[in-house]
Amino acid sequence: MKTFNVPIIYRSPLITAVKQKRKQQDKMKKDFTPTLLDFGPLQIYLARHFGFCYGVENAIEISFRTIDENPGKKIFLLSEMIHNPQVNEDLRERGIQFLQDTYGKQLIPFDVLTADDIVIIPAFGTTLEMEKQLNEIGIQTQKYNTTCPFVEKVWNRSAQIAKNNYTIVVHGKPKHEETRATFSHAAAGAPTVIVNDMKEAEQLARYITGEKPAGEFYKEFKGQFSVGFDATRDLQRIGVVNQTTMLASDTQAIADFLKQTMLKHYKLTEADAEERFADTRDTLCYATYENQAAVAGMLNTDANLAIVVGGYNSSNTSHLVELCEEKLPTYFINSEKKIFSEKEILHYDFHHKQELLSTNFLSFNQPIKILISSGASCPDALVEGVIKKLISFYPGSKALEKMIEQFV
Repeated sequence: MKTFNVPIIYRSPLITAVKQKRKQQDKMKKDFTPTLLDFGPLQIYLARHFGFCYGVENAIEISFRTIDENPGKKIFLLSEMIHNPQVNEDLRERGIQFLQDTYGKQLIPFDVLTADDIVIIPAFGTTLEMEKQLNEIGIQTQKYNTTCPFVEKVWNRSAQIAKNNYTIVVHGKPKHEETRATFSHAAAGAPTVIVNDMKEAEQLARYITGEKPAGEFYKEFKGQFSVGFDATRDLQRIGVVNQTTMLASDTQAIADFLKQTMLKHYKLTEADAEERFADTRDTLCYATYENQAAVAGMLNTDANLAIVVGGYNSSNTSHLVELCEEKLPTYFINSEKKIFSEKEILHYDFHHKQELLSTNFLSFNQPIKILISSGASCPDALVEGVIKKLISFYPGSKALEKMIEQFV
């Protein structure tokens, strides 16, 4: 796989050594057990896969290269490059201005833009409508487009099944940048509707079977269907694609459920499923799958708590937290600065969108066992920072340099 020129400030000597060692030992990526970092009084279990994915590294490389190659030019980002506050702040410090926030709220009006300006499309991609608006100003969006290739793969798959007269069902968060972009691209070729979760998929199924009157669809799914969508006509043939950062198991469960709904309603056998349901399993992102599978493998470890590092508005990170919360106390933080002491940690409750202060979170008998993972937009340097902070509370811990030597 291609390697990228990512700023050294995001790298970690420890994490790099660990990842390279695991890669040598498991080239086929079949081993999802965590890596033990035994510091003595503190034992840290690192997930097999975590941190920057292909799409994120690609976006970061393009963004920093664009800054270096265009001195004196006004450079804008359409919205957040990725969902990581440190990376976005670094870009601001380098002079990049953000046109919109993560929810599409305008921060800088487009009428200040000129054809000489540069606008970078973030890793999530953007809508066709937004791209057209920028192109009409004269801005070359394709030249500075960092859309993740795996997001584009979803768009391409949507276009393929649209040609076969399937309606597109997008599993994603309706307000997320990627889902908005995927919805736009899908809706350009076929009727499209977004389902946020299994609950909404179950409601959609009731319109497929006729259990609920079609007229109620437009109110229940307001803002989540394409222009001209006909709930009577457009739910007879469907295919499911996904926001790539959703839980892979949730997307698969929704697809399986809707497929069975079609088979039962139209009295079809499995062999005839494609008459009503398109096979779209190949739209699941490899990094999303690997990171989630690695957390599942990590959770088989007998541990006291878990720490997940990443941006609070990161969808893929929140799903890792969700998996960990099912098994043990879990703390979602965006940097080591949130760990105030061995007694206090300020962590994010993504369910209620607020930070919480927990006390005595390390009050366990030694050795204390901690599971650690991070989101796909989180620099490895932040994970190392968390590890350093944790071992600082235990003076008898093995030195970080010695731990690096162990893996090198």
